[in-house]
Amino acid sequence: MEEIQKLTNAQRADVLTQALPYIQKYNNKIVVVKYGGNAMINDELKQAVMGDIVLLSLIGVKVVLVHGGGPEITEMLGKIGKKSEFLNGLRVTDQETMDIVQMVLAGKVNKNLVNLLQSKGGKAIGLCGIDGHMLKAEKIDDKLGFAGNITDVNVSSIVDVLEKGYIPVISTVGYDLNGHTYNINADTAAARIAGELKAECLISMTDTVGLCRDKDDPSTLISKVCVSDAPKLIRDGVISGGMIPKIQCCIESIRRGVKKVFILDGRVPHSILIEILTDEGLGTMFVSGNKI
Repeated sequence: MEEIQKLTNAQRADVLTQALPYIQKYNNKIVVVKYGGNAMINDELKQAVMGDIVLLSLIGVKVVLVHGGGPEITEMLGKIGKKSEFLNGLRVTDQETMDIVQMVLAGKVNKNLVNLLQSKGGKAIGLCGIDGHMLKAEKIDDKLGFAGNITDVNVSSIVDVLEKGYIPVISTVGYDLNGHTYNINADTAAARIAGELKAECLISMTDTVGLCRDKDDPSTLISKVCVSDAPKLIRDGVISGGMIPKIQCCIESIRRGVKKVFILDGRVPHSILIEILTDEGLGTMFVSGNKI
């Protein structure tokens, strides 16, 4: 931000002029942002992300913010003396844990984000997957308790909020018709919501630079991937470990009608604006098609 403040008025005008084609491209289009990782914990990064989202909203982009909150859940469980357990990367969610998940995600985290967006001049409304029967779910596995798999998505409440000019802020708590609530993986929820909305793009904020041929070497970043190339990249070990389910969510959203999916480094200030409003790009873009 200090560098921006040092710009002359002419330079600022030039920046806005260069951004105009991108603003026109995304005007009145839906962009889903999956928000998590370090960008959600670090206060300076959080302020930057919320400012970026408000800016996009003010220039006519319909932003939908889908968030997680794993660290906050773990912290609250610790306060009541309950140890967090994970199986295959998913939180084991018994009924007591589910109560904490709902309280933290749909309460504390969601409302804090709504408040922060509004403090920066945005208009925001907090929702969770229970509201308007948005995210219908079922158990993934009895061993995981109330960790949920999405069986149906209803985005009518999101559309209503967008049409009123608000930014929907969505916590990923699901429901079933028997009155149970479920802890839904935020990447999965964002992918399904983006697909149902036929979003222009889905932005997944992570703690990595994107997909790299060598995960330990950022210089090997792959800037563009076609979904048909993903199976080979998995076989070759380029996509491995915790990146596999994240990439699968990217592919799922593309197949459901999202035009582009970006995996961005949320540790970089203003990474969303750099990706959307410039031709520089930062992370890995996934598109439909057959060749990189």
